[in-house]
Amino acid sequence: MCGIVGYIGSKNCVPILIDGLKRLEYRGYDSAGVGILDGGDAKIAKYAGKVAVLEDNIARMKMDSEIGIGHTRWATHGEPNQVNAHPHFNSDETIMIIHNGIIENYSDLKIMLEKEGYNFRSETDTEVLVNLIDKYFKLGNSLFEAVRRALKKVNGAYGIAVIAVNEPDKIIVAKNGSPLVIGVGENENFIASDVTPLIPYTRDVVYLEDGEIAEIKKDSFSVRSISNKILSKTIESVEMDVDEISKGSYPHYMLKEIMEQPESVKNSLRGRIIHEEGLSKLGGLIGFEERIANSKRIIISACGTSWHAGLVGEYMIEQYAGIPVEVEYASEFRYREPILCKDDTVIFISQSGETADTLAAMKEAKRRNALVLGVCNVVGSSIARLSDAGVYIHAGPEIGVASTKAFTSQLTVLALITLMIARRKRMSSVKGREISEALLQIPDRMKEILKLNDEIEKIAEEFVDAKNFLYLGRGFNFPVALEGALKLKEISYIHAEGYPAAEMKHGPIALIDENMPAVFIAPHDAIYDKVLSNIEEVKARKGKVITIANESNGKISELSDFIIKIPKTINMLTPILTVIPLQLLAYHIAVKKGLNVDQPRNLAKSVTVE
Repeated sequence: MCGIVGYIGSKNCVPILIDGLKRLEYRGYDSAGVGILDGGDAKIAKYAGKVAVLEDNIARMKMDSEIGIGHTRWATHGEPNQVNAHPHFNSDETIMIIHNGIIENYSDLKIMLEKEGYNFRSETDTEVLVNLIDKYFKLGNSLFEAVRRALKKVNGAYGIAVIAVNEPDKIIVAKNGSPLVIGVGENENFIASDVTPLIPYTRDVVYLEDGEIAEIKKDSFSVRSISNKILSKTIESVEMDVDEISKGSYPHYMLKEIMEQPESVKNSLRGRIIHEEGLSKLGGLIGFEERIANSKRIIISACGTSWHAGLVGEYMIEQYAGIPVEVEYASEFRYREPILCKDDTVIFISQSGETADTLAAMKEAKRRNALVLGVCNVVGSSIARLSDAGVYIHAGPEIGVASTKAFTSQLTVLALITLMIARRKRMSSVKGREISEALLQIPDRMKEILKLNDEIEKIAEEFVDAKNFLYLGRGFNFPVALEGALKLKEISYIHAEGYPAAEMKHGPIALIDENMPAVFIAPHDAIYDKVLSNIEEVKARKGKVITIANESNGKISELSDFIIKIPKTINMLTPILTVIPLQLLAYHIAVKKGLNVDQPRNLAKSVTVE
């Protein structure tokens, strides 16, 4: 959700903070601000709107300091306005804080502080926290100790950074459920909510774990637990280039990431297929293969687009490995008293590796002694560190809020996991080679589809003013219908629903008229004729039909207003191909509506609150 950045060193921090906030814009936000210590003064500049608004206003102010913190806020408590934007001061404006997450008991804490004479300017839980810190600071504690004592009174999730006029040589940071990273430089140190803002300055990072507090100076840092135990932390190296987090020549990150998919899928496959034997080898699962293959049940848990990937994974694993699979929304999984046993394997999927609901569900599964696997994109993320074992998808940085290349890489990794399990269960080497060959061909098939970009843009022109869409698919492509509808909703704000095609006549067919476009996903598979019948039902009611198909002639040509022809592959891999035209369709419709496709309203890339 929100973004955090901070600097302490010998340079003017303001340009570094602004640059860092720009690199965090992909996370989704509604206001931005920075706070600095300047001699004996603390200064804050914060505004509703984009970082560009903050930057323009700072250019007219005198802000120069060697220590500062910056924040992009996604509103939880209080409206998205200047008063509620971060940083927040304590009552006498000597301590300032930035905060990601939610303080669940803020109301009780606020009542207590008001009785002690504290006043509040904003509607936020964050201002409550900074005044709680102030309370302990005024009792004679160091800033570190004041933060530690305050956090012992707090229930909820947080990633915070605190600076104070009376201790101007340090930043205090703490984490519980919301990511924080320390960037280690030479005579300077950084903090951020992920590594993206750090890459231009340092590759050496320290990941904080839940319940850890750090004191950061320009030439050192120290970490303790909330119980005040001294902790030893390992400095890790980040392998990421600045070019990977820039748009290059593309107008939007989303288009860049759609076009990168052949390469990102190739990276997901690299070194993981033994084609001669029809096997997959996943380094992060070594030592766990037999336990996974002998699972009585596999549960896949995720949110949003990752949940759709999990649905495809369910089809894959059940069909080829013969193990029962359930797919759960992570947000529901943790609260419904799930029945788990030691013979269960639970796979958690998350692009960011920081999704709050998914992390909470993972902790619940670990408490119940199931084998916990992570499938995520961000190296060193919380889910990666909490898993018993797991697989990185290696899609590279995904900046656009609407996930594209992470989805196809997730599907690729789920196919590799399926192959790994199935070959240990009942799949022959001949079938294994067929699947491995098809996987190796997928990047080239994807390139063929991306050549249709101009054609899909022309189709998009016809539907810019549509108010509603239906997306319909069957079998492996039912989850793709859900994903296609989600992409359109996310970035174009057009209402869209995905259904199994046969379910249309159990309700949604009532919506069909000449103003209702329906997108059918109809590869030439075993249920192709069934989907043709569903298309006929729509055409009989004057609906507009866009079809994703392997051919553009015959009966399907007669029934479709528009056909997007894609190459063939084996059934289990069709979702990796059929989703690409839907990504491009959503992208072009949104662009033609003049919308911000990379930062759609109300959405965030990394959802770190429930």
